[in-house]
Amino acid sequence: MVIKFFSRQKLKYAAFGLTGAIATLVIWSFIEPYTLNIENETATMPHLDPSWDNTTIAQIADLQIGLKRGNPSTVRRSINKIVARKPFATVISGDFLYHATPAPQPQIDKVIELLTPLTEANIPTYVVLGNHDYGMSGKSETPDLQLADRLTTALEDLGIEVLSNEFVKISHPDNGSPLYIVGIDSKWANQEDAEKAFEGIPENSPHIVIMHNPESFKNLPENSAALALAGHTHGGQVRIPGFPRWSWLQLVKDKEVYADGWVENYGKEGNRLYVNPGIGMSIVPIRLFCPPELAFFNLQSQP
Repeated sequence: MVIKFFSRQKLKYAAFGLTGAIATLVIWSFIEPYTLNIENETATMPHLDPSWDNTTIAQIADLQIGLKRGNPSTVRRSINKIVARKPFATVISGDFLYHATPAPQPQIDKVIELLTPLTEANIPTYVVLGNHDYGMSGKSETPDLQLADRLTTALEDLGIEVLSNEFVKISHPDNGSPLYIVGIDSKWANQEDAEKAFEGIPENSPHIVIMHNPESFKNLPENSAALALAGHTHGGQVRIPGFPRWSWLQLVKDKEVYADGWVENYGKEGNRLYVNPGIGMSIVPIRLFCPPELAFFNLQSQP
């Protein structure tokens, strides 16, 4: 009888403990979207003039403005952090919007409001569009080109450069040595054209390539992207503790879709990809052990 009593008591305590742990995780999953993880990475780039050493580039992705119970306040915090850090430039890897409504102007206006501090601080900002910016939540949907045009116009009116399979040349303020920012348009919207994006760039030039979908990376030419920056995956939004760069996405998605961080053994020779888990969310407004991210990249020339 005593043994049974203690066994029941242990089971009861275990059940209470498990219930409490699950409740804590659920509550935290709704809190974590309002936290911000700041990553500081080093990117070594062939053909980069040493004058660019220690130059900082900021990256964010997946704002997802328009998601019910989204986290625009975290977007605002990330922008404020960028302004305070004063990087040489900022890149944004698409999905400014979430599911665009028939009247998307309020969402576009919110995006512009959130990004305005970047241009007010005279921080050059280069961006690409993602699938949601074409009104697409799935690959089979028809891209809304008018929505993409409206968003592009609003961003460019603000002073942000939208790169649609094109590049911009940046000259170092001291000696004029070049750095090229190359933007690849949305894969799902069938707008991706890597060949066009690189047309006109001299050989043996340093490139930073930005894209939304990491699957675009495999189409880049050899030795064209020593630093490629993507978003799209949200890091899966849920991770397993103790495995900071592993996501359930790797179980249910194609092996070539990577959740976040530096991706090894993918793409063509001489190229390296970093996938930002983004700030916003999709479908369910939660994150668990996968906080919103702002990444800073310290550029280094190759010895």
